[in-house]
Amino acid sequence: MSLRFQRLVLILITLAMLGTASILILFNTKQNIVFFYTPSELIEKKISINNKLRIGGYVKESSFKKISLNKYQFKITDNNNDFLVFYEGILPDLFREGQGTVIEGFLNNKNNIIASKIYAKHDENYMPASIKKELEKNSQWKKKYK
Repeated sequence: MSLRFQRLVLILITLAMLGTASILILFNTKQNIVFFYTPSELIEKKISINNKLRIGGYVKESSFKKISLNKYQFKITDNNNDFLVFYEGILPDLFREGQGTVIEGFLNNKNNIIASKIYAKHDENYMPASIKKELEKNSQWKKKYK
């Protein structure tokens, strides 16, 4: 084989390997992307029981109950539909009624979710306490950021 033909074969093999690798990466990311559903979308999708899922919404006002030490029960809503959530563990610091949250867990029955993880969402005005103290110290703190 000539040197020119060897280079051509090497380039073709490299392109084939790069193409295969990119197709595998795209296929994997498509399967592993996890979105969250709202309670209304979850009802419409009719997802089967015991499937792992993420559901996002607001913690319904006056629905939060502490059952025992590190066991909680509350409702998550999108102002149209509600789901009852059971969680055992430590709640995030920003978690409270009326606040946005994303729940990761399993659908126990039609309207109950057993949560394994809870993520608290904050609004656009949230600022860590350390940054707030620094701004107050420099006289640059404004209470209403918009």
